Amino acid sequence: MTTVTERDIRLLRDALGPLRDREQVAERLLESSAKHSFDPDKELDWDAPIEDGKWFWPPELVSLYDTPLWRKMSEEQRMDLARHEAASLASLGIWFEIILMQLLVRHIYDKSVTSNHVRYALTEIADECRHSMMFAKMIQKGEAPAYQVPRVYHNMARVLKTVSTTPGSFAATLLGEEILDWMQRLTFPDERVQTLVRGVTRIHVVEEARHVRYAREELRRQMVTAPRWEQEFTRLSCGEAARVFSVCFVNPQVYENVGLDRREAVAQVRASGHRREVMQSGARRLTDFLDDIGVLRGVGRRLWKSSGLLA
Repeated sequence: MTTVTERDIRLLRDALGPLRDREQVAERLLESSAKHSFDPDKELDWDAPIEDGKWFWPPELVSLYDTPLWRKMSEEQRMDLARHEAASLASLGIWFEIILMQLLVRHIYDKSVTSNHVRYALTEIADECRHSMMFAKMIQKGEAPAYQVPRVYHNMARVLKTVSTTPGSFAATLLGEEILDWMQRLTFPDERVQTLVRGVTRIHVVEEARHVRYAREELRRQMVTAPRWEQEFTRLSCGEAARVFSVCFVNPQVYENVGLDRREAVAQVRASGHRREVMQSGARRLTDFLDDIGVLRGVGRRLWKSSGLLA
């Protein structure tokens, strides 16, 4: 089995700096978790009424924004679509976090249970449990349905959880976290948005920053220490995950649920230059990182381009 050479490792270190000590990284993340973790049940006022005239998602981040169909919609219908898209994204977030928790458990299964690295993984799993319950509660508060991903992708994820390599798991983790994180960083300071939604996104942004750091550090390590076949498989699986993510990002049922023609809405979203720019902007920090560490190559890069997340 061929692995990367010492020269490969030196080249990556020269480009990105030395790999950080795994235990020291985890120790700092554990210290941050002790200072900046939240209980959504106590931090957020779930009994407060929904605020009239406020959005559930910034309008510029709604999929149909600035399309011909959007310009025909009433303000009430636009806000209703934002409410349903917020529920769709929260549902997608729960799906990803349930997958992530299983991948993290697999990652630490053979590692020292007393290490900081394992302790932080367990801390992150606890965070994700709270996030999933918080998202579910937000969906209920907004009186929108929980939007499931298509059955084919739901079942594909079962395969992913079984065959995913360690670097593949962390690449998928970053895909699920960083684009939504970019959108949420625009959402929580936006005073046009419901106070509850802003509170949910604020908690998620603060805690997800640690998760992203943990995943990035481990993926960097894996891309210089994993066998070559594992690196190549990671490039392919990450590209396919990007394609699936872009397809599932907004459930098209949201359009029917606000009285729009589903086919027309989907077609206009796909043709929208604004939407393409939003998605690529949300992914840019991640794609720059993946490119730097050698993930965006070959077939995997072509899959990323086909997903619309990479220019």
